[in-house]
Amino acid sequence: MYPAEIVLPMKAELTDHGFEDMNSPTLVSETLKQEGTTLVVLNSVCGCAAGACRPGVLMAINNATKKPDHLATSFAGFDVDAVKKVREFLLPFPPSSPAIALFKDGELVSMLERHQIEGRPAQAIAHHLIAEFDKFCN
Repeated sequence: MYPAEIVLPMKAELTDHGFEDMNSPTLVSETLKQEGTTLVVLNSVCGCAAGACRPGVLMAINNATKKPDHLATSFAGFDVDAVKKVREFLLPFPPSSPAIALFKDGELVSMLERHQIEGRPAQAIAHHLIAEFDKFCN
C-alpha cells in the first residue's frame, strides 16, 4: 500500500475538481449503479497517471460540451478494497491502473486501459474522452 503523503496530493488533483472519492466497496456500488453517466478514474502513482491520465481527464471535463453526470475516482494501491470492487464492474477488462471508464445507467460503455494511456499526451486522452462523452452523455 502506498503511503498517504504520496497518494493524497494525487487524489486531490481529481477530488478538488468534483470527483467523488470512492474509498470503500459500498461507495463504489452506490456510485456505479446510479442512473445517468459516471466517469471513473482508477488513479495511480505511475508517471503516465500524472503526465497524461489526470491532466487529460481534467482537460476533457473542462472542455467538453456534453459531460458525465457523475465523476468518481479510486486509487490503486491505496483504496485496495474499493479498487477491487471497481474492477468487478470493469470485467472482462483485466486490472489496469491508471484506467478511465465511462458507465451509463450502471453499464460499462467505454474503457481506456493503461496501455492506451501510456505514451499518449494529455490532449489526445482529452480528445478521446470528449468523443466518448458526445456519444454517451446528454
